[in-house]
Amino acid sequence: MEVNTEVRQALFQSVSQLSDEEINKVVEGGKWTIAQVLEHLYLMETVVTKTIVAELENEQSQPASTKPIHRVPDRSFKVEAPSYVVPSNQFIGLQESLEKLEKSREALENIVGDVEEAVLEQKSYRHPVLGSLNLKQWVSFVGLHEKRHLYQIEEIKEQL
Repeated sequence: MEVNTEVRQALFQSVSQLSDEEINKVVEGGKWTIAQVLEHLYLMETVVTKTIVAELENEQSQPASTKPIHRVPDRSFKVEAPSYVVPSNQFIGLQESLEKLEKSREALENIVGDVEEAVLEQKSYRHPVLGSLNLKQWVSFVGLHEKRHLYQIEEIKEQL
């Protein structure tokens, strides 16, 4: 969770001086706004947390081999977001976006904080691109995924 915390702090710092209008501004047709990126991160963390809870209760859940998730922040390859984590087109203010992210992080921390690392390593679920990841890797994935989108936000900010 240390990397997740560091990336989250960098993310909040990156957007903290932006206005609601700036984070909702479309800089390139067909591309997400900063607000949409933030909503996507909230949706992703919420889904991951709920799935971790379900897999911890799933006696059929199996271990998975370690995958090269360190490559997740690399934006040189495009990944299509699954429909359940695609953000809306609604105007969302910065404060609301940050509050949602704080809520989703608190939920993840509450779950992970109560579980031994060995248990997280013995259960898994499937990532749409990477295949089965153990729950420990899923926790790390959240931060690496967020780092990927922090880079995206920096790219958008350059175009504002």
